[in-house]
Amino acid sequence: MTTLRLSEIWIYPIKSMGGIRLASAKVFEKGLQNDRRWMLVDEDGIFMTQRIYPSLALFKLESSTSGFKIRFMDDTIALPYHHSTLPVEIQTKIWDDEVTTFEVSEFYSHWFSGKLGKKCRLVYFPEQNRRAVDVNYQISHENVSLSDGYPLLIIGQHSLDDLNNRLEIPLPMNRFRPNLVFTGGEPYEEDSWKEFTVGNNKFVGVKPCSRCVVTTVDQNTGEKGKEPLVTLAKYRQHENKIYFGQNVLSIDHHEIHEGDEITF
Repeated sequence: MTTLRLSEIWIYPIKSMGGIRLASAKVFEKGLQNDRRWMLVDEDGIFMTQRIYPSLALFKLESSTSGFKIRFMDDTIALPYHHSTLPVEIQTKIWDDEVTTFEVSEFYSHWFSGKLGKKCRLVYFPEQNRRAVDVNYQISHENVSLSDGYPLLIIGQHSLDDLNNRLEIPLPMNRFRPNLVFTGGEPYEEDSWKEFTVGNNKFVGVKPCSRCVVTTVDQNTGEKGKEPLVTLAKYRQHENKIYFGQNVLSIDHHEIHEGDEITF
């Protein structure tokens, strides 16, 4: 039996924008530290994602000592992890949830509006603000950040390899925006994972992740295609939903590292 190891750790600080690969990360109840704590909202306070705005993929993020840099084409701005916000609460709609967020500043909102050609605001979701995980999948009344529904997503490298063997043009893992990638094991074995440990941090797999059109957006060009959904629908569809990866909750809140062994 091959050893399972954590091979990649990713956070996506601003929802639906580029990810940042980390060598290690702190685990919080809502997800990895700084993962999807920021988001763009439109004039009605509704969340914005690549489903409708695929050009969000063109915003690339890099970590710095005190925060992260956001690059769009030849323009770059920096956003510190710890910053002030405007004092007025914004009731933000994300799927069926309404959460309380705060606009970071008019400067950032203006910058993003100019790049997208659409008026929007960059908002921040404080760690103490609540957004409950679906009650059908809670373990202990967990909360989630601004990700679609669950704090973490894990995918096996062999699952992607199996998919790519079925595709004419192989796709990178970034199409699926996981937090955790592992090597070893069998393709899609994460589907059935329940309790597992990465290093010394315990997690629980709660449900396979249903996938949407964001997986068809080329993360380098922002262009939409048809794959991988066409191919996945042939063998990964159940009750009109297409699944790839496993949604995960954290039991412990320690630190994880690339190379950590995964045990059961």
